[in-house]
Amino acid sequence: MLPNSLVYRLAMRARRPVIRRWYDLMSRIDRHDTMIFMNYGWADLETSNPSIPLEAGDERDRYCIQLYEQVAGAVDLRDRDVLEIGCGRGGGASWVMRRFGPRTMTGLDLSPVGVEYCRRRHCMPGLSFVTGDAEAMGFEPESFDAVLNIESSHCYGSMERFLAGVFRVLRPGGHFLYTDYHSPEKLEQVRLLTGASGFETISEEDISSNVVRALELDDERKSVLIDRLVPGILRGLFREFAGMQGTSTFNGALRSGEKIYSRFVLRAPGEDRSASRPADDARLTSGAGMIPQEQAAI
Repeated sequence: MLPNSLVYRLAMRARRPVIRRWYDLMSRIDRHDTMIFMNYGWADLETSNPSIPLEAGDERDRYCIQLYEQVAGAVDLRDRDVLEIGCGRGGGASWVMRRFGPRTMTGLDLSPVGVEYCRRRHCMPGLSFVTGDAEAMGFEPESFDAVLNIESSHCYGSMERFLAGVFRVLRPGGHFLYTDYHSPEKLEQVRLLTGASGFETISEEDISSNVVRALELDDERKSVLIDRLVPGILRGLFREFAGMQGTSTFNGALRSGEKIYSRFVLRAPGEDRSASRPADDARLTSGAGMIPQEQAAI
C-alpha cells in the first residue's frame, strides 16, 4: 500500500478532477458543520493572547479565522464588492462579511456539493456562492473591488491563467489579497507572473513561522475531529490534508522550509472609483466557466 503522504501528493498533482472529488467527500463526511474552515491558520509568535476577540461560536476556528484577518484585513473592504476564489466550506466568506462589512461577498468554488452546502449553511444579506473554475471565471470584467485567495492556488493547473482572470475581474485600483505556500522556485515564478499580469506589489510577507505555530496549537482539535468524523481508512489522508504534526506536509514541507508560506497585497492599476459607483450587483456572463445555480445542487 502506498504511504498516505505519497497518495496525497499524487492526488494534488492530478489537479482539478481529484481535488473536486476530495472536497465533495469532505462535504458528505461533515454533516454537522464542524469543518467550515480548511486553511492551516495563523498564530502570533510574540504572545499567546488572542489576537482578535471572537464570539463563542467562532472560537473553535480561531487560528483559521486569524489567517483571514491577516489577509482580508490588509485593506478596507467596507461597502466594497469582494470575491473569494476557492471558498471551500464558506466559513471564511461568512467571516469576512460579518467582520469587514463589504457591500457584497461572493464565494466561488469548484465543488458543486460544497457550494450547495455553503448556500444552506451561510445565509445573510449580500453573501452568495457560485460554482466555477478559478482558471476560467465567468464574471464580467471589472466586477469586484477586491479578490481573496487563501491557500488554494497550489492546486491550480495554471497560475498564469488564474492571475490573468483575477486581474480581469478587478476594478481599477482594486486589490488582490493572496496567501499560499510554494517552493522557493515556484514563489519566484508567482512574483514574476503577478508583475506580468499587471499587478503592483504593495507588500509581501513570509508568514511560514506563524502558520507552523498555528498548526502546532490546533493539532489536538483537528486530531479529535478527524478521529470522530473520518472513516479509519481515510484518516491518514485527512491528516496530510490538515497539515498535522508528524505528516510530510508539516515536517517535510512547512517546518523544514521546503515550502514558503507567503502573504501578498497586490493592486490593479488605475484610480479606485468604488465610492462613486451606483449600487448594482456584479453580473455574470453566460457560460465562460460558470455552472448554472440549478446544476450546482447535486
